[in-house]
Amino acid sequence: MTKNMGLTDRRVRAFLVAPALLVVAGVAGFGSVGGVVATVLAGVMLGTAAVGTCPVYAPFGLDTRGRSETSD
Repeated sequence: MTKNMGLTDRRVRAFLVAPALLVVAGVAGFGSVGGVVATVLAGVMLGTAAVGTCPVYAPFGLDTRGRSETSD
């Protein structure tokens, strides 16, 4: 898989979106349906941020890497 996420995209997912989803899961209750969905989404956000590839971007041809990051 080729990387299609830039550094800013990865940081936003890892440091803003995933923690916010975990807060939502905590408020909803980790055992509730909403809590489980939020926890799974947080895991997906952390996973895609760690790998640098978002499978949803591929079919649409999206790439958030800047010009200096395209040498991967």
